[in-house]
Amino acid sequence: MSESTIAQIKELLDTNKATNEQLQTWKHDTRAGVRRALNSYEKKQQLIKKELQMYADMSQFEKEYYQQGIQFVAGVDEVGRGPLAGPVTAAAVILPESLILPGLTDSKKLSETKRNYYSEIIKEKALAYCIRHVGAADIDKYNIYQASKMAMTWAVEGLETKAEALLVDAMKLPVSLPQQSLIKGDSRSVSIAAASVIAKVERDEAMKKMAEAYPEYSFEDHKGYGTKAHLEALKTHGLTRHHRKSFKPVSDLL
Repeated sequence: MSESTIAQIKELLDTNKATNEQLQTWKHDTRAGVRRALNSYEKKQQLIKKELQMYADMSQFEKEYYQQGIQFVAGVDEVGRGPLAGPVTAAAVILPESLILPGLTDSKKLSETKRNYYSEIIKEKALAYCIRHVGAADIDKYNIYQASKMAMTWAVEGLETKAEALLVDAMKLPVSLPQQSLIKGDSRSVSIAAASVIAKVERDEAMKKMAEAYPEYSFEDHKGYGTKAHLEALKTHGLTRHHRKSFKPVSDLL
């Protein structure tokens, strides 16, 4: 096996087609390129193992329901409580018990590329999912906490496959279903993490569309959060209908 070229060895490692016998043989290969390839391969394997363990740990709440004979467990989360503009967006997701998505976690801990990657898989593989927005006018009318609860409740009610139990991120919803409210649930439950990811991707897309209508605010960059550029745009151009008038410093500009 030592006669294999470095390119051939890297190809086998990158495609996970190397046998245990080959791996043991290459460990004794003195070529620097082979040692670098093996080192990179071993680091990737360690990361995969770590992510699989994390996924297993984050599946414990779902498994408790499965063991009770409850199959359709929906994770529920919202994004967009803090921005000065745009909707608060919630999602409910029912994942298959057999699905494994190593590396899935709280959307805030993932890059945009990773969020988009997981979002596509979640939407393809989920038994059901639903995303709902509550806009600035209702946020001002009901307050952000109640608006978040509304969005989450609507997301649950909009599931085509009805949930039998809920795992909710730090919220108790007014629905007649067994539910657990988990503090930092998007880092503790795969279902809540999945909901946070698709809600975040959906809200970001909504803000990008908003940016097309209001290019002077650069919503595609800050997503409605109170960045320096956003505050300067507010002072220069005033409010849009998407700004939350009950939020400071927006309310100071009225």
